[in-house]
Amino acid sequence: MPCWPNDIDPESLNRLPVVKRQDLEPAVQSIYDEVTTRSATSVAGLQGPGGIMLHSPSLVAVHRAYNRALRTLPELGPALTELAILVAARGMDQAFEWTTHEREALKAGLDARTIEVVRRRGAVEGLPPREAIVIRLGREVFAQRRVQPETYAEAEQLLGRRALVSLTAVMASYAGTAVLLTVFDQQLPPGVESTSPMP
Repeated sequence: MPCWPNDIDPESLNRLPVVKRQDLEPAVQSIYDEVTTRSATSVAGLQGPGGIMLHSPSLVAVHRAYNRALRTLPELGPALTELAILVAARGMDQAFEWTTHEREALKAGLDARTIEVVRRRGAVEGLPPREAIVIRLGREVFAQRRVQPETYAEAEQLLGRRALVSLTAVMASYAGTAVLLTVFDQQLPPGVESTSPMP
């Protein structure tokens, strides 16, 4: 049995109890069903941000719709989207988010070498240019809290404006998810080892 902090609910694996479907308004029950099926927009089920967000019925529908839009942006594609999520998870040092999305990134076709560069904060030289600029941009945002003009210009040139706006929205949203996971201290399920370098 894993050794979790005393304030962790054994069912939700975070500080909140699991929301019961019958306690939700009918309009929110369909979102509950989406979360529990671990769909493309809910990779962690009730033991993750989807389960946490169900505690705020007025926000959950908007959050789910925005998340669905972000996860399916054609201008980024699945691999770059998952890379952006990993960059945000690493920038926020969020182990649950990192571990969950590392698996998703590999499924999406992101090269393991690129993932390792993000994990270890390694050099981006030798990576495909679009992947390298996503990592560099994210590192500047999360470490320096600003983006250098040269980095921005290169990102716009390599990605285009539309994809750059989309990329930034993905990073921003998953940085917010990292805050949510951290405040409620979401734990990984039993048998799932953290693959992040963070404690």
